Amino acid sequence: MAGPEPTGRQPGVPPQAVGTQVGSEAVGCLGSAPTLDAVVLAGGTGRRLGGASKPDVVARGARLLDHVLRGLDQLRHDGVPMGLVCVVAPQTVALPQGVLRALEDPPLGGPVAGVAAGLARLSRARPPRADKGHQAARTCADLPATGPGGPAPLTAVLTCDAPQGWRALPELLRACTETATSPDGTADEPGRPQAAAQGACALQDGYVQYLLGVYHTGALEQAVAPGGTALRDTAVRRALGRMDIRAVPLRRHPRAAHDLDTWEEVRAWDQQTSPRDARGQPGHRGAAQDRERDRGSHEGRRKT
Repeated sequence: MAGPEPTGRQPGVPPQAVGTQVGSEAVGCLGSAPTLDAVVLAGGTGRRLGGASKPDVVARGARLLDHVLRGLDQLRHDGVPMGLVCVVAPQTVALPQGVLRALEDPPLGGPVAGVAAGLARLSRARPPRADKGHQAARTCADLPATGPGGPAPLTAVLTCDAPQGWRALPELLRACTETATSPDGTADEPGRPQAAAQGACALQDGYVQYLLGVYHTGALEQAVAPGGTALRDTAVRRALGRMDIRAVPLRRHPRAAHDLDTWEEVRAWDQQTSPRDARGQPGHRGAAQDRERDRGSHEGRRKT
């Protein structure tokens, strides 16, 4: 999610009361949900970072991209039925073993084209079996990288510049898969459950964050590549705003959708205390505070 340009933030969408926690103690029935592949957008020009490679920016001791990938592994460990992970990034961005790579052709076609490229790569890969594959695989490296078969029924979309975005996926997965029953139901059958939405996206500050969402894969493919042709240079909101989306206010992690577009934002996040890192360990001070300690100063005051 980036900047002031129209990258998928839609104001005025009413919040819905959907919420859960991240972590093994609160994942609940998500282990029986359909397998969830993930597309992580990590391309672009990094214009607001002076042209720096955004996925390679280091904060809190790791690249922004690695915060996201480690978080996805943590969700897998906690029982979320994660499938394959595809990062949309150029060859200059190093990826861990077992993580797929894609890039729109030609490059720099915008985030919608990036999502389409990621989905196309996943469609050529074999996802783990939904009944037990996700239980056996504990990291991306444990998963089969390629083979016959199609993508998982659901696909998460994240960006590398929202390093805590992975924390929202259990809430979004639940919202995407559960059916909604209104008090009045339909005119013909009051109380009848309605069909599940085509996707669920984070709602932050009144804006729908389409680039932090869980989608039914077929519906997402049609939105970003109608008729099999990927859209290029298209605003995210224009492409995904036509889908039947549930906007989900994040109760447990309200700032999970916060993105780091500038060096000022990167430094601010780096200096904040993280309650728990992607491996579930106690959080650490930011790099700037670590340097202050190394200089012999008193330990920097933790920020919340």
